[in-house]
Amino acid sequence: MASFIFKNSASVLRNYIPKSFKNIPGSQVRLFHVSPCLEKVISFNLSDIGEGIREVVVKEWFVKVGDSIEQFQNICEVQSDKASVTITSRYDGKITKLYHKIDDIALVGKPLVDFEIEDEEGETSDSSSSTSSENEENVKENVLKDQTDNVGRTTTLATPAVRRISREYKVDLTKVSGTGRDGRVLKGDVMEYLGHLPPGTNVPHPTLVNNKTDLTPKIPPADRKEPLKGVRKAMLKSMAESLKIPHFAYSDEIDMTKLIDFRDQLKSVAIEHGIPKLTFMPFFIKAASIALTKFPIINSSLDVENEAVIYKSAHNISVAIGTPSGLVVPNIKNCQSKSIMEIAKDLNSLVQRGRAGSLSPEDFIDGTFSLSNIGVIGGTYTHPCIMAPQVSIGAMGKTRPVPRYNKEGEIVKAYIMNVSWTADHRVIDGVTMASFSNVWKEHLENPALFLATN
Repeated sequence: MASFIFKNSASVLRNYIPKSFKNIPGSQVRLFHVSPCLEKVISFNLSDIGEGIREVVVKEWFVKVGDSIEQFQNICEVQSDKASVTITSRYDGKITKLYHKIDDIALVGKPLVDFEIEDEEGETSDSSSSTSSENEENVKENVLKDQTDNVGRTTTLATPAVRRISREYKVDLTKVSGTGRDGRVLKGDVMEYLGHLPPGTNVPHPTLVNNKTDLTPKIPPADRKEPLKGVRKAMLKSMAESLKIPHFAYSDEIDMTKLIDFRDQLKSVAIEHGIPKLTFMPFFIKAASIALTKFPIINSSLDVENEAVIYKSAHNISVAIGTPSGLVVPNIKNCQSKSIMEIAKDLNSLVQRGRAGSLSPEDFIDGTFSLSNIGVIGGTYTHPCIMAPQVSIGAMGKTRPVPRYNKEGEIVKAYIMNVSWTADHRVIDGVTMASFSNVWKEHLENPALFLATN
């Protein structure tokens, strides 16, 4: 029995049935619908990840073109100026396009990937989630390009310095023959490919190997231009806002001699609390929280439009932390209700996650006051910039042994640290800042006072 497949009705079908089948009863002619399982391509946009972040840097792809993925499966990891976030899928489907390469900037609200998913209802997709025949050609070209990029990235062995040179000279490393170990592309290989060095220069002559002659190619210096992104781009924006604030500074010196002994006595207790390294920073933070309780105007923000001051109930103290990506300033929440050991544990967690690039947006929101310890680098005095909408910031310098007079007028060895405060002069006056500093100083110079607080 022959079977015919048409979308048309039975009456139209009979016009195409061969004469030899004219006598077959209609009930025995099987009709099949030829509409395929309709599929549509939709764009998956980068959603808002909070804190006013409008762009991120793509750090890693967990998928590639052609992969079939499920809902909630990881797609990629992105890095904002503050934290890294893993993006997960909202759909079940097949990846047809990646819009960005590694280290590209992705904008919130713009497409990250295209999915091919089943359209069970067969509805017509709108312009943001469908492709015309012309767009399909573009998709094929982009897929091929992405696949080529992925191959080049995963199969070419080269150091970051060599990759930087290849970008400057617009060299496709996949076309360069590597003479290094395991086929690694060296600087000399790139220079030979560009014709800046004679062929074979990058391979040392056998008679010269034992003499350890330096045959490293001398790369001519070249200017390079990089777009600001990540932490540095955030710094551009935050400092532009900061300089709109009328700053004033106040400095003082702190005798750290007693605190050094006090900290040393607590080191064994800290280890018992799971804190392998107890620094001075938890003491600085707790002393600041105690002083903020007495001078709440310093733990406020300014509502310029309504000419009002917003007093913050929580002491969420921001701390500057050096990371491979630059300086970041997450905060420790509710310091007013935490002990020094609890603050130390939270601080260690922030430092570890900051260096690993795994801080979350929640670590940065709602900061009310800032501290920065430049002393770990070696500086003594500084003029820190206020992080809007906060109204004050402090920076501690290096603790140094210096001669000082005691109460009896004798010269003694003292450990002195300098502190520099900066405040928003629209809401804070010099007397208030100095009084706050004196309370902070008093607790550091007489650490037994910490016992009077939690």
